[in-house]
Amino acid sequence: MRRMTLVIVLAALGCTDKAKVSERAAHANLDALTTIANADVAQVENGLPLGAAKLSALWAKGNDPRQDLHAVRQALARMRREVPDLNAAKSTFFAIADDKGIAIRNDLEEDVMAGQDLLKLFPDLAKAEGGSYVATTGAFPGRPPPSGPDRDWIAAAPIKKDDGTVGGIVLTGWTFRRFAYHLQEQLRHDLEQQQQNGKLPVLYVMLFDETGVYGAPQTPKVNEEAIQGVGPVKATVAGVAEGTLTITEREFGWVAARVPKLGGSIGIAVLRSEL
Repeated sequence: MRRMTLVIVLAALGCTDKAKVSERAAHANLDALTTIANADVAQVENGLPLGAAKLSALWAKGNDPRQDLHAVRQALARMRREVPDLNAAKSTFFAIADDKGIAIRNDLEEDVMAGQDLLKLFPDLAKAEGGSYVATTGAFPGRPPPSGPDRDWIAAAPIKKDDGTVGGIVLTGWTFRRFAYHLQEQLRHDLEQQQQNGKLPVLYVMLFDETGVYGAPQTPKVNEEAIQGVGPVKATVAGVAEGTLTITEREFGWVAARVPKLGGSIGIAVLRSEL
């Protein structure tokens, strides 16, 4: 009996050691993802004001862009092509709204945003209406996707008319789950380039804020709940948080940190398990 107890203890220690290896490796993964996220936000910060300047022609000579929605969509597509940072941005849409925050048109084939009062959904967009670049978060209305409730990261810049007044705003953004997917796929790609034996760890990347934890589509719900259970917002107040978790009998290491460039309490969490 004593021998069996010793074997069990050593096995448990082995699992814990493996989880700690994953935890240490996740630190490097998080550093890389933070660098990527910062660059993604910088593309929008740098590109959107330049794009807004190109859209000012929609208001030229007293024109009202609401009278030609096809021209608006064409102008948005042209803007993205002509501004390198926007062409490379991870945005899932571009749109314009009028000087009261009412959405006019986006660049998607099917526009479910038109006519929505964006200032009610994202009050901070009032800063863009006032003449400043702004980034904020919130949620568009509608049925949640199969992966669960989501959040939207939105940035906006003012579009100036010929007389210097604000005619409207240009907006862009992505959902938390879509951005988590982008980061997760980029991390896996980078690790594939580095791996010699072809074996990749089990990896999940999630975004978090005070409203919850948001993984890429296909992320097991139990994994999101496990990260939610460590209280990532509170845990990262003073900096990076870390630890180990057992999820469905698999040992994981996790690391989480806020990403100030994303705004507020938004951060990235990495959940990793070695094969």
